[in-house]
Formats: sequence, structure tokens, C-alpha cells
Amino acid sequence: MNPPEIRPIQPADNPAIAAIIRNTLTEFGVDRPGTAFYDAATDDMYGSFQLPGSRYHVGLLDGQIAGGGGIFPSTGLPEGVCELVKMYLAPIARGHGLGKKLIEACLDFARQAGYRQVYIETMPELGKAVSIYERFGFHHLDSAMGNTGHYGCSLWLLKNL
Repeated sequence: MNPPEIRPIQPADNPAIAAIIRNTLTEFGVDRPGTAFYDAATDDMYGSFQLPGSRYHVGLLDGQIAGGGGIFPSTGLPEGVCELVKMYLAPIARGHGLGKKLIEACLDFARQAGYRQVYIETMPELGKAVSIYERFGFHHLDSAMGNTGHYGCSLWLLKNL
């Protein structure tokens, strides 16, 4: 297997990324309202990430889309805070360093875009991802920030850049 590659999303990537997001949420039993499973943005990730201050990265393994993750200036977040969003990996991609490379690419973009903090909303069912975020220096918050509409998420994390 070749080393993982990271690149910005392209319009043709939309169906593959939407499938990875929904399949992952189904795999972990969290395919419910208030999550990315039902977001309209999930079907048009390319279009959703044309907003200034946002970028979605696609992760490739041997040339095939195997995951993605993005930075987005979510509604209601304080000045200088962005959100790490839609960070999902296909099962085949886990354990090959792709997730780490995606998070690094997202944090690098956030710094370059001038953000001072990165926020995450997630769920306890995604415990492996939570432990990875903690290793990247994210700390837990007592409540949600902003108004993302992801009321299905019950864990909130924040990292200073």
C-alpha cells in the first residue's frame, strides 16, 4: 500500500464522501437525526466548502477515496474559532495514518486561515476518534459552542492553535 495522499475535494468526490460519512455513522449506530447523516451538506460537500474560511480535504489510499475531513466557520462560533467537521474514514483506511494526515491538513489550513481555535462536536460512540483528537491536544468542553444543528452530538472539544 502506498502512503496516504491528501487533496482538496473535487465535485466528482461528492458521492464517495457522502457514502463514507453515512456508512460510518451506520456502522457505529449513530445514523440518527441531529448528525451529519441527515445534513443536506453531506450530499454536496464540494459546494458546501466553497465558503471563505472553509476547506474539505479528501484522503486517498492507493488512489481511492477512503476518507475526508474539513474546516468550516460554523454558525454562531466566536470570532477566530472554526469547526473540524465531517471527519470520517472508511474501515479500510483505519490504522494506516490517513486520519492523522487529514487532521494535520485541517489544522494547518485553520492556522493559515487565521483561526485561533478549532472546535469539534462528536459522540461517545466514536470513542477511537475522540482519543485521537485528545492526542492532538483537544480538550473537552462542558457544553456546545455555536449553533451547528448537531443536537445528536453530546461531546464537545476545543483546541488552541
